[in-house]
Amino acid sequence: MNLGELSPPKGAVKKKKRVGRGTSSGHGQTSCRGHKGQKARSGGNVPPWFEGGQMPLTRRLPKRGFVNPRRKKFVVINLKDLNRFSEGSVLDFQTLRQSGLVKGKCDGIKILGKGTISHSLVLKVDGISQSAREKIESMGGKVEII
Repeated sequence: MNLGELSPPKGAVKKKKRVGRGTSSGHGQTSCRGHKGQKARSGGNVPPWFEGGQMPLTRRLPKRGFVNPRRKKFVVINLKDLNRFSEGSVLDFQTLRQSGLVKGKCDGIKILGKGTISHSLVLKVDGISQSAREKIESMGGKVEII
């Protein structure tokens, strides 16, 4: 037996419906489209979201507030999370991402002053709160805004 000799069992394959081949075929005249109307025309069909002239769902729901399309997304890191790093280490975007503190897409990193820090660090970040800057500099660390 060869692959070319294989055939499906009898009754498993149906013939393709050939529309528009005369009235005796059973699929002639209107070619199974019914009479007139949008769906009978060539290229005429409604998109999946069309609700039959009813007010669409997106227009029925209330709109509130304003979403700035150019907003910047900052990852917020607290001082208590920086205690895991050794003294004198330089923390920039790459090291914070490798440590798992920064995940996903972001436009920058901001350090906030929640918690305390027990040793000096060198930070290269996009933003820092005043209290966090004071705590880091009091321990002998440095902050560089990039």
